[in-house]
Amino acid sequence: MKKIAKVVKMELPGGEAKPGPKLASAGVNMGKFCTDFNAKTADRKGEIVPVIITAYEDKSCDFVIKTSPVAGLILKAAGIQKGSATGRKGPKVGKITRAQLRQIAEYKLPDLNCEDIEAAMKIVEGSANNMGVEVVD
Repeated sequence: MKKIAKVVKMELPGGEAKPGPKLASAGVNMGKFCTDFNAKTADRKGEIVPVIITAYEDKSCDFVIKTSPVAGLILKAAGIQKGSATGRKGPKVGKITRAQLRQIAEYKLPDLNCEDIEAAMKIVEGSANNMGVEVVD
């Protein structure tokens, strides 16, 4: 059993992680980690990919890749750069369809704190509303 030195949560660009101070703080072999991470996330280029890195005292590591943040998925679906500065009270800055909402909810379901797709859709819809993105039928 290896001894855990550190557990670090990060958000890195899919397929494009590079050695740097962020990874140095995790205390892992950066070259090997970047190669492995980039290989596993090559299909997610352009997305921010959350990852949990478990670094061991011998400088080896394991990592778990999570689903992309809901906000990024909503922005991508709506085709906009950023949400409303004033949130749900301000003007709507974009629209997504109920089908897109369902697609995002299905993708996020493993990481959300709910059991079924309907509950996941409500969570994603709440995020969209808070970003000033309207859900249309």
